[in-house]
Amino acid sequence: MAIDPSYPSWVRDLHSPPNPKSKSASTIQDPPGFSPSTTSKRTALSKQQARKTPTAEETDILKIKKSWEVALAPAKSLPMNAIMMYMSGNSLQIFSIMMVFMLFKNPIQGLLQTNQVFVRYETPRTKSKMWAVKAVYVLMNLVALGLGIWKVNGMGLLPTTRSDWLAWETQREPLERAVFAF
Repeated sequence: MAIDPSYPSWVRDLHSPPNPKSKSASTIQDPPGFSPSTTSKRTALSKQQARKTPTAEETDILKIKKSWEVALAPAKSLPMNAIMMYMSGNSLQIFSIMMVFMLFKNPIQGLLQTNQVFVRYETPRTKSKMWAVKAVYVLMNLVALGLGIWKVNGMGLLPTTRSDWLAWETQREPLERAVFAF
């Protein structure tokens, strides 16, 4: 289909497909400042210097570092959770109840799965150092649970006042009775 030359150039370009480009990279010019000699030197150096395998001691050090990162992960979410609990308010609404549920669920799951979390980092040489990591992990999860208890108390769901226990109170017997006399 021939396009009338009186049409604008963009219409002619739209109806005529572009020329097929060759697949060879030699037709593309190198960007300014690029020199192919430096890249070939880098690849040659990288091929010569193969990565040495880490020793067992280095691997154990890396495992301990990674286990500390995992142990401190619950502490990293504490500021966000505290702000979210503050912003959700103290009224009983579905949003605040769901937030409190998640605030209790995650630390309890973390406490129950403490050994499973650290099993991939334990080796016979790192076993003696893992007790401190696990203790910090448990402590951080307990702090998160404390945040949940603070929120539940703020919502008025914890029985902390005397009026919360009135069902178990006995009525006092007065020692004297006053009768109105005319």
